[in-house]
Amino acid sequence: MVTVVKVGGSLLKLGPPENILADFCKALEVEKLILVHGGGYEVTEMAEKLGKKQRFIVSPEGMRSRYTDKETIEIYTMVMKGKINSEIVLALGGKGVKAVGLSGFDGGLILAERKKKLIAIDERGRRVAMEGGYTGKIVKVNPQIIQVLTSEGYVPVIAPVAIGTEGEPLNVDGDRAAAYIAGGLGADRVVFLTDVAGVMVNNELVKELTLEGAKASMRKVGFGMDKKLLAAIEAIEQGTKESIISAGNIENPITNSLNGESRTVIRR
Repeated sequence: MVTVVKVGGSLLKLGPPENILADFCKALEVEKLILVHGGGYEVTEMAEKLGKKQRFIVSPEGMRSRYTDKETIEIYTMVMKGKINSEIVLALGGKGVKAVGLSGFDGGLILAERKKKLIAIDERGRRVAMEGGYTGKIVKVNPQIIQVLTSEGYVPVIAPVAIGTEGEPLNVDGDRAAAYIAGGLGADRVVFLTDVAGVMVNNELVKELTLEGAKASMRKVGFGMDKKLLAAIEAIEQGTKESIISAGNIENPITNSLNGESRTVIRR
């Protein structure tokens, strides 16, 4: 079984979480795992320390994202690739895991197209257009480097930054990066670990969704979960057998996501 695990930035606020790392090591005994991490909280924190105030925008579809100008992409890359990725690799290495830190730059792993223009909703509810900055739309994943590493028993740990068509660094959403990587690998499943039990509709956990049901639920979930649900849908559309959204802030979170009851499973 090949499983891509995405650890959300909300779970990484205090560094690599021990509950996830220990369970990750246990799951490695029976599965090939690829880890994709977030880290938006740390990017914001570091940017503020450096005097670069962060700006967030909301799309007409209701999705919230970071506006990434040149200074911000430099900070984003530094934190994601240089700090968080290294911390996770070091922590896994301390547990005997042959972890290898990667980003979308390495081996052309994640290629993206720089967005020329962004449409956002302002504080008055009006649609406004703005220059696209250094935000990218993923167009291709080259999974060969992952396949080579996993075939030799190494565990890839991937930071979600991408190479643009002109060789520039681009900010891409971590959940969608995990979805594209899972699709590119033809993974058995992709797991999105977050700080809630799964997809909640009317304050109730939805344990199973079809692909069409997931699409219909997009408007019923809030900020953050909408991107995870979109990523879960994209992964399946690109060939992943199933997507799972579950809690990462519990004991044995990966074991629970793969076999437990407290999760949302999406299948075609």
